[in-house]
This record gives sequence, C-alpha cells and structure tokens, in this order.
Amino acid sequence: MEASLDLTRWRETPKGLGYRRRTIIFTGLRQLLRVRFFPALLIGAWAAGLLIAAAGFLFTQAVASGGWLESYSANFGPRAEAVVTAFGGFVTLYPDICIGGLFTLIFWLHSFVGLGVSLIALTIMVPQLIARDRASNALTIYLSRPLTSTDYLLGKLGMIAGVLMMTWTGPLVFGWLVSMLLAPDRDFIVYAFAPFLRALLFNGIALVAIAAIALGVSALARSARVTVAISVALWLVAGSVAKIPEAPLSLTRVSFSHDLGEVRKTVFRLDEALSAAKDLPVLSQQFTKNMEKSEKSAEATDANGALAGLAVLTVLSSAVFLRKLRPE
Repeated sequence: MEASLDLTRWRETPKGLGYRRRTIIFTGLRQLLRVRFFPALLIGAWAAGLLIAAAGFLFTQAVASGGWLESYSANFGPRAEAVVTAFGGFVTLYPDICIGGLFTLIFWLHSFVGLGVSLIALTIMVPQLIARDRASNALTIYLSRPLTSTDYLLGKLGMIAGVLMMTWTGPLVFGWLVSMLLAPDRDFIVYAFAPFLRALLFNGIALVAIAAIALGVSALARSARVTVAISVALWLVAGSVAKIPEAPLSLTRVSFSHDLGEVRKTVFRLDEALSAAKDLPVLSQQFTKNMEKSEKSAEATDANGALAGLAVLTVLSSAVFLRKLRPE
C-alpha cells in the first residue's frame, strides 16, 4: 500500500528566531569539542583560572590575622611572628598599592594565557565558521530562506563568544570570584574590583577584534587548510614582523597581536601600579631601580595607533565576511 502524502497544516508552535540562532551556536561548539586538542586547551584555560583563585587565596590568607602564614610563623619564634605581623600591617596601611597592584599583575599575566589559548582555539575553529559552508554550498541553502543573514551572522558570532567564554572570560571570572569569596576582609574586594573590571574591558576589546578577524579570514577561501594558514600567518608572521626594532609604525599596526599588546598596556595600567609600588618606604634602592625599568617597559608607546590599527582590521574583516555572506 502506497503511503499517502499528508498535506495537513503544520500545527506545532514555531520555535522562533532565538532557537535558530542557538542551534547554530551550540552545533558549532559541539563540533569544536570533538576536536582532539580542544579538551586539552580547556584544561589549560581553567587551570589558569584556578591559579588566579589560588594566588588570591594565598595572598589574602598570608596577610589576614589568624591566617596560615601567621600560624606557620609561630614555629620559628617571636622574630618571625613580628615580621609577619609587620607585613600584614604594611598591607593594611597601603591596601590600594598592595592589593590593587597584586591583582593588576595577576590579571595582566592571565591576559597572555587567556588570549593565547583563545587564539589557538579560534584557529582550530576558523574553517567551521564560513569556509566549510561555502565549500559545500551549504551557505546557499541556509540563506535561501531557512535562515536570514542576520541569523547566520549572530550564530557565528555566538560561536566565537562561546569559545572565548570557555577559554578566557569564564576562567577569569571564576578565579576572581573564588578568591574574593575566600577573602577575610572587605578591603580585598574593594581594591581588587578595579583590576577585575580592567581585565574584563580588555577581554571585551579583544573579543570584538578577533571575532571580526576570524570571520573575515574564514570567508576568504573555501579551503579549510587555506583559512588556517592565513590565520596562523596573521597571528605569528605579522606578530614577528612587528617586533623588528626598526620596523615602521604602519607595519607594526598591521599585526593585531601588537595592537592588542599596546591596548593591554593601556587598559591594565601596570606601569601606574609599578610607579606607586616603587614609592613604598621599605623598598631598597636597587629594588626601586628595577621597578623603574619594569615601569618603562610596561608603558604603552603607541596606544592611539594600536586602537586605530585594530579598528581598521575590524572594519576590513567585517567588509570581507559581509560581502561573502550571501548565496553564491
């Protein structure tokens, strides 16, 4: 008996635009999680978040009254106890410099780890953004009617944001929250909050820039190998050229890694933290000189140019993928 064709009206409730966009995001992330090396990247990223929590916990317990350092110093006699007590009092006298400076340094170091892991993950993910859809002509099917170009674009941006959430933003927020929950004093939350906000600001700037660049690179070619090669070249080759001492500024600004490095210096203000720390009354003269050298190396030298370079790269990358975001 032949099966009859059912022409009755579809009676299920439509799932809406949000469902279509979420489907693109979660499908892309599930595919990425199946990649062999990606779980190892996630472990490394969250290990960095645990290090933030551990560093914050050790510091807060070291200077807190009744903390582990004070208890441990009792085994070494009155002199050791006096030194520990003096250290705790010193932090109490200069909480903005000691607490704010420490967390500025912690988040500064973590930004290198978070950005590096995120770039590796996005390099793996680049072919899954637009290149494979163009190679298989799936983009023509997607945009013929089932999806609008806005749905498609928001879904791909959501994939990138999801990767950065897993490899950078998530570990950053987790490490700060855990260290603050274990802090014995409200001052730690107050003086660590500004460095935390600056870390989130840099994270947001990097997200906008590398999301546009990743989409632009993925739209340049149909081949997965070509897009990965272009991505690696933009990251490593352009970054290496930008580090040449006599390279012109126009060439260094082509490297988004150089531009993000300058933005990092501007946002985190590590040079200001070091400048404040070198004026502490108990530091030796030699230590103060070392701090001055570190302060100069942490100072941004081309902040406006770096921001302009990132803006140009973002606009050009956006123009590339928006042009390709249509049926072929």
